[in-house]
Amino acid sequence: TVTMGISLLDCADADPRRACEKIYEKITRLAGRLVAVADEVAAEYGVPVTNKRISVTPIALVAAASGVQSPGGMLQFAHVLDRAASEVGVDFIGGYSALVDKGRTATDQALMESLPAALGVTDIVCASVNVASTRTGINMAAVAQMGSVVRECAWATADRGGLGAAKLVVFANAVGDNPFMAGAFHGVNEPDVVLSVGVSGPGVVERALRTVRGRPFEECAEVIKRAAFQITRMGQLVGQTVAERLGVRFGIIDLSLAPTSAVGDSVAAILEEMGLSQVGAPGTTAALALLNDAVKKGGLMACGSVGGLSGSFIPVSEDINMIRAAQSGAISLAKLEAMTAICSVGLDMVAVPGDTPAATIADECAIGVMNSKTTAVRLIPVPGKGVGEVVEFGGLLGWAPVMPVAGLPVGEAPVEGAEAVEGAEAVLSSAAFA
Repeated sequence: TVTMGISLLDCADADPRRACEKIYEKITRLAGRLVAVADEVAAEYGVPVTNKRISVTPIALVAAASGVQSPGGMLQFAHVLDRAASEVGVDFIGGYSALVDKGRTATDQALMESLPAALGVTDIVCASVNVASTRTGINMAAVAQMGSVVRECAWATADRGGLGAAKLVVFANAVGDNPFMAGAFHGVNEPDVVLSVGVSGPGVVERALRTVRGRPFEECAEVIKRAAFQITRMGQLVGQTVAERLGVRFGIIDLSLAPTSAVGDSVAAILEEMGLSQVGAPGTTAALALLNDAVKKGGLMACGSVGGLSGSFIPVSEDINMIRAAQSGAISLAKLEAMTAICSVGLDMVAVPGDTPAATIADECAIGVMNSKTTAVRLIPVPGKGVGEVVEFGGLLGWAPVMPVAGLPVGEAPVEGAEAVEGAEAVLSSAAFA
């Protein structure tokens, strides 16, 4: 994955229409050759660059300068991002985002309310909302609102299996140099334009582990480190070459192992190659911890510009072995949540029944806040589907069985009660945990 991060701060304008014109001009000017150059470099080095993407400044910051305070007003920004990204031919554009871990402005609120419509009418726009951080705590009012928004995004795209929710990430401790979608945005402390790379290669690591099958963990770790070193060096070479030819600054390498739903490209398969009977069995979290530790150590030896999330992704719908484990009942939502204390992000691409409240957002935020790590939720409450039924998202997003949610579902009364304190911005401070 190569992702061009573009600052839109200089596109701010009192007139929202003029701001949108500036946004379109800047994105198409800077990223116009991104896809062609990435494909050119990939062909030269014989390394596939599967995804070409753009991330931009959290759009709520740009729209605030235009005085936009209504969901309808925000939609023009979603449309221009979609139009510009389609023009340059990238797969996705991220940054339809708001940072509300401590509080919400009127524009932040408008963006959050606009999400179901924005993700329903655009094709390749991705969105994220950061609702918590270790420094400020958890904004519980924002968590409650995003629980409703996630369901609304799914129902607004019910004809596509709830795809809108698959393009929305709710974060704790979001980072501004993440090259992966759907949560990528260009942080305000980043350069004007920068090119970053997200390495993948779980298949390479799995094949390397086959050479030490049945050997002690120490030997497995050394093999993973060597494979991560090789993957990272190649990713750095590709990224630096693309950046040089585009005349932009090279940013970071994100060491996260990112699977796809294709056979032979699975993070879960790596864990099973390390000795698990199936992902989800006892020892899964320990194996994931070893994998992350070895990947980071091997990658850091290969490149000094490591950033982003850097670990391992465990998206259910994008990992064929994870899909099989979910279908067989070997892995549950509770086990996935435990694994999020170790992995790169959190509950990712998990399909749940369409009438299930997204009540796990607060749990994931607590894990992130207390462990000073990035966590996130990308749940898809699939409209009209029950447990065990399959939903197809298409392309790289894959497919997944609808997983059961243990315990009684959270009713509407607690959600409404939390929303009732919106005006006071209920923030659960990290100091409260001391």
